Amino acid sequence: MLKRPKVVAFDIIGTVFSMEPMRPALVALGLPPLALDFLYTAGLRDTFALAATNTFAPFQSVLSGCLDEALAMHGLDVSPERKRAVLEMMKTLPPHADAKAAFQVLADAGIRIFALSNGAASTTRGLLAAAGMDGLVEQVLSVEDVKLSKPRAEVYLYAVQAARVAPGEMALIATHPWDLHGAKAAGLMAGYVARGLPYARALRAPDLTGKTLLDVASEVVRI
Repeated sequence: MLKRPKVVAFDIIGTVFSMEPMRPALVALGLPPLALDFLYTAGLRDTFALAATNTFAPFQSVLSGCLDEALAMHGLDVSPERKRAVLEMMKTLPPHADAKAAFQVLADAGIRIFALSNGAASTTRGLLAAAGMDGLVEQVLSVEDVKLSKPRAEVYLYAVQAARVAPGEMALIATHPWDLHGAKAAGLMAGYVARGLPYARALRAPDLTGKTLLDVASEVVRI
């Protein structure tokens, strides 16, 4: 039987904040609409390669290389300034419509809230502050503190240590099955924000699934 977690850690990029505003910006560079999906998955590809070999690079620098790759694939020559402007959009991503409500449901239930991102802590703090959600978050944690990226177990256990709880007393809420797989492997509870997509069968199954952030947060409170 599931026990209600004392702490919920949220993945940030994609889960709480949407990358969709970057899609038209990439199209304006001459790339196809699916370039956003390539950029993110290629960024994860390289981040995972680094993590698997015990090395690390900031996610922003990884994405920069992947953007160069995408542009080269389409034979596009874009100025450094225009490329930098697109990547800087990562610092101003909008929250999903139900993000603040999801955080509030947990806070009202006395559940502590952490942010756990593959991005920089400063970027996450800026996003949360702009969305008026920073007051609901106890701590902002970044893989840059560990010098390894998710889904390495060290990242999730770092969050557990920062919260001063046991792994089973923390849940990760994310829209990325690979992230939840990593959390489960490290002993955490996992809540999947499906948004219409199936969960990867080959990965460790989540404990909770909902269509939206608010659905999953509400399920956590109902435990």
